[in-house]
Amino acid sequence: MSWPEFGTWRALQPGDFTIDGETHHIVVVDCGDLMLPSGRLVAADPFVTLMWRNCYYRVPPGAYPVRVTIDETIEREMSLSLILAPDAEVTHEPLVPYTPDDEPLPAPEADSSYGVAVDAGTVCFVDDEAVRRGMPDTSAWGDLFENDSNASWFAIMDDPKHIRAGLANIPLPLATDGANLILSHSGWGDGFYPVIGGYDVDGRLIAVHIDLLVLA
Repeated sequence: MSWPEFGTWRALQPGDFTIDGETHHIVVVDCGDLMLPSGRLVAADPFVTLMWRNCYYRVPPGAYPVRVTIDETIEREMSLSLILAPDAEVTHEPLVPYTPDDEPLPAPEADSSYGVAVDAGTVCFVDDEAVRRGMPDTSAWGDLFENDSNASWFAIMDDPKHIRAGLANIPLPLATDGANLILSHSGWGDGFYPVIGGYDVDGRLIAVHIDLLVLA
């Protein structure tokens, strides 16, 4: 399955593939479920572009598995994927987010898409309303992210015993309902990465991907 703008589509497709004459070993890593009590899915760089109020993608409220596709041959994360239903993805299209005031943004121009601006080499999924209920005042975020304890977000992300180095499922510190944030290193690092919807044969949205453009 090809994605014309963003290269060959390999999200959630483990196995060995020949790419440019070289065999690449691709794995899919389960990062646990993401709690989405409001269904306002935020895709952001958790350390730079996550805000108190965010643009979001509308999905049904619930708890959904999140998986990261990794090319182990080149040691790069390929996509961060939220699975809304277990059905086969037939088509992929760029998703259009809503503003924090619940207004849909205009459809992207041809050959462009909405996505995640990354400046700390990391992407994440989190529920927008859960951020406001589960995070402290923004003035405390820097110390939460990086401090001398093993509970800092950077320490958890780098801990190979957590999920694996570069991935993390982190409870929001003030949450009382299990709300969490799931993050991943962003493949090639800083840049801009599109948010893509996966649809089943009936045109129903069944997955949301941050495409890290490893095969672009």
